[in-house]
Amino acid sequence: MVDAPEKFDLCVIGAGPGGFAGAMRAIDAGRHVCLIEASEIGGTGVRWGALASKTMWELAKDYAVAAKTDRGYRSTGLTVDYRAVRHTVLEAVKEKQYQMRSQLETLSHGRWSGPGGVTYLRGTAGFIDTRRVKVNLAGGGGRQVAADHFLLCTGSKPRAFTHIPVDQVRILDSDGVLQLKSFPPRLMIIGAGVTGCEYATIFSNFRQTRVYLVDHQEHVIPYEDEDLSDFVSRNLENNGVSIFHSAQLRDIIKKSDHLEVILDFADGHATVVEVDVVLICIGREPNTGRLNLAAAGITSDAQGFLETDKDCRVHETIYAAGDVTHRPALVNMAVLESRHAVKHMFRLPARPLNFPNMSTVMFFYPAVAAVGLNEKACRRKAIAYRAAVYANALLPRAIAMRASLGFVKIIVSDDEQQRILGMRAAGPQVSSTIMSVALLIDRNMSAIDVLGTMFPHPTMSEGIQECLRLLTGNSVYRAEAFPDLLSIRSWRPERSA
Repeated sequence: MVDAPEKFDLCVIGAGPGGFAGAMRAIDAGRHVCLIEASEIGGTGVRWGALASKTMWELAKDYAVAAKTDRGYRSTGLTVDYRAVRHTVLEAVKEKQYQMRSQLETLSHGRWSGPGGVTYLRGTAGFIDTRRVKVNLAGGGGRQVAADHFLLCTGSKPRAFTHIPVDQVRILDSDGVLQLKSFPPRLMIIGAGVTGCEYATIFSNFRQTRVYLVDHQEHVIPYEDEDLSDFVSRNLENNGVSIFHSAQLRDIIKKSDHLEVILDFADGHATVVEVDVVLICIGREPNTGRLNLAAAGITSDAQGFLETDKDCRVHETIYAAGDVTHRPALVNMAVLESRHAVKHMFRLPARPLNFPNMSTVMFFYPAVAAVGLNEKACRRKAIAYRAAVYANALLPRAIAMRASLGFVKIIVSDDEQQRILGMRAAGPQVSSTIMSVALLIDRNMSAIDVLGTMFPHPTMSEGIQECLRLLTGNSVYRAEAFPDLLSIRSWRPERSA
């Protein structure tokens, strides 16, 4: 048995996926760790974000599939209860939290025989100086924690409008969706980024709610290529979602039995929409306000983000990972950064952080996956490229699944190498197929290299193979025969000058 030390090798502030992963990596290296969490273990990634919302998405997808009438079966009397959905989501959250708590208990000082170990504290932490923090414990009282290194993983919170208070009853943010007691008859979602589009997908799939989506730009998911943005918009609209493009929220007027939402449009006109609930999804901001960063000589930017170097270091002995940094707010990014930070601070063998193959999945219907560069990024970086698009409608696996909506798009360099730069895919199983392309990008492989591999049949991954065959002039199907399902395009900087 090892008693908790007076001083730790590492103090991790924030026990979300990133902080938890960093703490475990330090214990792997035989270090003594103090892990501090202000709220419940798991952070946003487990409680409200990735796990909770994706559990809800799975339930909504299952309901939408069960309601289909084109598969040889017909369900009758299909109903759904929001309270039961909420219960299932919370059960999933509790399951993951239990796993995390169980591991902390197993590796805790006083129980774990070492090497290393963890002390878990519930409370808020603020710096005293670069080597100490004061912890205001959740149960009352305080404690000082000293450590050789600190890892800041305090995550983020929903961004809010200054003039519209969130009450988590009729006006919600993305952390408050589970506060609903029933499906609202009419729901307006403000913000058409990934989170807004995901919740529009979820509520429209349950078919209990009239969904409105407010997009302040001309295209949803505006940082993606227009073909992908238009695909997402079209599917949402086909599923009954009304999208207001180029619109800004002016105000929400509370009435006794409804809300009046006033929207201003870019062309100068305004409209009022009556709804029952408004869900605000306009991004997130870092949780750094309570860290007392000035005491450690650290200054955040105007939005509260922390500047880090290539090894996630903010200060000589202080590191940061996840949503508190300027890098994309993704769970896999937070885990990657925190593990790398721990390796660097303790001088463990580590590969440089590599972001060109960063992948993400957007849980729409169908799901959308992205890895590497899109066409917009290639043009911004002045990279000559060729892009091939292969529709799922030509894939035997998609046809068998009766799920031919979607496509695979692969982008390669427009040179002899034809190096794989990125992929965008929509349809079933894209969350799995995207990983193979991430590996190809990481290995700097070309289209010709990959085509030496036999792909299994029938699978959705054959879309990757056929895209690459299109790019090398060897595709089974031809664009001349299927102009709406196959396409190739190219771009070079000198042509756009």
